[in-house]
Amino acid sequence: MLTTHELTKDYATRAVDSVSLEFQPGEIHALLGANGAGKSTLCKMIAGLVRPTSGSMTLAGRSYSPRGKEEAERSGVQIVQQELNLVPSLSVAENLFLSILPHRWGVLRTRRLLENARQLLRDFGLHSIDPCDHVSELGVGERQMVEIAANLSRECRILILDEPTAALSLSETELLMQHLYDAKRKGVSILYISHRLDEVEQIADRISILRDGKLVGTWPQNTLSQSEMVSFMTYGKDRPEGSSTGVPTPQQPTEVERRDSHSPKKDGPLLIVHRVSRRPRVQSVSFEVAAGEILGIAGLVGSGRTELLRLIFGADRADQGEMEIRSTEPSANSTPRHGLAPLPRTPAHAVERGIVMISEDRKSDGLWLPQSIASNIAWSKFRGSFVELLRPFWSRHANSTAETFRRSLAIRCDNTQHICQALSGGNQQKVVLAKWLNRDGKVFLFDEPTRGIDAAAREIVYQVMRDLCQRGKGLVVVSSDLEELLKISHRIGVISNGRWMKDFQGPDFCREEIVAEMFEGYQNQGKAIVRKNEVLQ
Repeated sequence: MLTTHELTKDYATRAVDSVSLEFQPGEIHALLGANGAGKSTLCKMIAGLVRPTSGSMTLAGRSYSPRGKEEAERSGVQIVQQELNLVPSLSVAENLFLSILPHRWGVLRTRRLLENARQLLRDFGLHSIDPCDHVSELGVGERQMVEIAANLSRECRILILDEPTAALSLSETELLMQHLYDAKRKGVSILYISHRLDEVEQIADRISILRDGKLVGTWPQNTLSQSEMVSFMTYGKDRPEGSSTGVPTPQQPTEVERRDSHSPKKDGPLLIVHRVSRRPRVQSVSFEVAAGEILGIAGLVGSGRTELLRLIFGADRADQGEMEIRSTEPSANSTPRHGLAPLPRTPAHAVERGIVMISEDRKSDGLWLPQSIASNIAWSKFRGSFVELLRPFWSRHANSTAETFRRSLAIRCDNTQHICQALSGGNQQKVVLAKWLNRDGKVFLFDEPTRGIDAAAREIVYQVMRDLCQRGKGLVVVSSDLEELLKISHRIGVISNGRWMKDFQGPDFCREEIVAEMFEGYQNQGKAIVRKNEVLQ
């Protein structure tokens, strides 16, 4: 269906280096590699978003050289990028049919548009999404499903998916897989980028691995173990004899250390959240987090997890709710006074009170993309004076601080003056993390912290979390990857349909009970996308 011949792309450095690949009709072809290996750049060239520096492509036996995304789409090449490209100010229906809006004499036929959108959402299993809602009101996972549905509804010969399940829960992932198998049966070639190796093992017909922009090789299904995949991504074909499988991770804990980490020292709660509401997404949620504790929050996409963190951080205005952050420092006075106070009015107010948030949408909420790594990290300490306004651009201290984080978090770049817009998604996420580590706080809110991050970088993030716990910080982690929450959390709370259902204490979590609670708030309402037993299987 598609062939690339020595495809190359140069920026300041070479991002893709002479890659030659073939993609067969009716094939799911997985593309693996560490962050910055060139996967997304290769896909953008195929989709017409980036022009190759050299090399050529053929599509269905004919020369293929798209001059833009629109021309690629007319040829049947559709792409869903890791950083989504929906129009937030338009409705779900308008985004679904943006290139083929129904009209008569130039006037939009709204009724026909809504009918088509409802039918498409029903066919795709997205019963809980209203086509009249603005995309800006949806969570990242829901936006991901909407964009995938839009692409599969168009004429499609090549479908490129860049980390499609990174923000999806179990049920949405299962739903997506069903549609991918349907597309495969229709002869669609699917180019699938993912850092979830178990997922790749399950669905990929063939696996190609990139390292430093070069193709390491291509293997049929079930010929590579996960450890071998990691080894080729890390060392290419030059893995030293006798070396480990090789994810270079800092100070990985032993099993004993990991189990001990499930018992943080508790001297009373550090963070108290009381009856926070913004209906219908969040309904009277209360919980506590102790110093040195990781509280994981599980739930389906759209259950209210992200909305809850945004309310605590002051990014959205709550209907009601109070919060208290207690001091962990010993006081000279007898008994420190505590009391619930209103939620932060703005993110700036939240940061002043000691709350920082690593958001799930790093592109819109986490970074100043046109500026350098050093500037983004330095801005986290900006307090409003004119002198500080200029400091990030000339301060030697800012560059030195950024360089420290570049090394400790393994941010792949030439130097800290590298523009954030040119970084891969995973390295952008590391800059967001560095920014808030530089600012520091008492409570860290993590929303999908490992979304789009490779295995080595994921372990670095976990190490950062362990270090924060040892320093007595309180961590609240939202993740669509339940296995991740089971691994890192001391305690897991479940949100279902906007309500806090139940807490589970680690380390011996019961996965089936947690999944059951994730669906509990939707019972007898007809909103669950898949049946509970399907997910448990």
